[in-house]
Amino acid sequence: MFVANEWNDYELMDAGGGERLERWGHVVLRRPDPQIIWPLTKETEMWQSVSARYHRSSSGGGQWEFKTKLPERWTIRYKDLSFYIRPTNFKHTGLFPEQAANWSWMMDKIRNAGRPVKVLNLFAYTGGATVAAAAAGAEVCHVDAAKGMVQWAKENIELSKLSDRPVRFITDDVFKFVQREQRRGNTYDGIIMDPPSYGRGPGGEVWKLENNLYPFLEFCTTILSKKPLFVLINSYTTGLSPTVLSNIARLTLSEKYGGSITSGEIGLPITMKNMLLPAGILCRWESE
Repeated sequence: MFVANEWNDYELMDAGGGERLERWGHVVLRRPDPQIIWPLTKETEMWQSVSARYHRSSSGGGQWEFKTKLPERWTIRYKDLSFYIRPTNFKHTGLFPEQAANWSWMMDKIRNAGRPVKVLNLFAYTGGATVAAAAAGAEVCHVDAAKGMVQWAKENIELSKLSDRPVRFITDDVFKFVQREQRRGNTYDGIIMDPPSYGRGPGGEVWKLENNLYPFLEFCTTILSKKPLFVLINSYTTGLSPTVLSNIARLTLSEKYGGSITSGEIGLPITMKNMLLPAGILCRWESE
């Protein structure tokens, strides 16, 4: 497992009974997590005195119960990177802290490349990877279909004092954007993607991972540079194996560029239990 264990401002304090107990800077939140199928041994004061708790609804979705008044948003840091945190309607906070394991990896790849690096971040959400790649010195293109998430990413770039870096923000359907880049002859040395299980583009375009991931990745190889540096695929799709991502990367990337493939789970350490919480899967292709 690739473990994000270098945080100071974030901590997965405990986990049990289908819930996480997390510290986001000075704020402690309690959120559901379907991977946590073991019981909560004891609901201590620590579990009860949270700032907010997200309750799932039996009919789908859910809502936050705020125990204390929280700011509209607050800031946490990972090394030299800064991010805005805000509880959203879908239990998320605008950041997936396990992805720090990928940020450190890609930053090392970019810094050690010995040449200018252009990175394309697709399904880019609030821009955790965008901030990391820009901080490492890459020219970055950030693409997401949700206008609000793109704006949040811009604010994270500004918060990290990277506004002077060459970062381009695009609100668009990622497949249409990649097709246009191919027609324009634009290429990238690194591609990052975090595709959802299901989604819709701004024009109503339907994305289903099991149908679209392979042809999409295959088409993305047409906008890789002659000497690509890396491709990173993340997934939170339930039941999808890291080996499946490896197989797809082997057929689309390795056969064309060689290189090496690494895949596996990504996760977080649970402080109180000396255990690890799986939080998705990844596949990394990198040139030799």
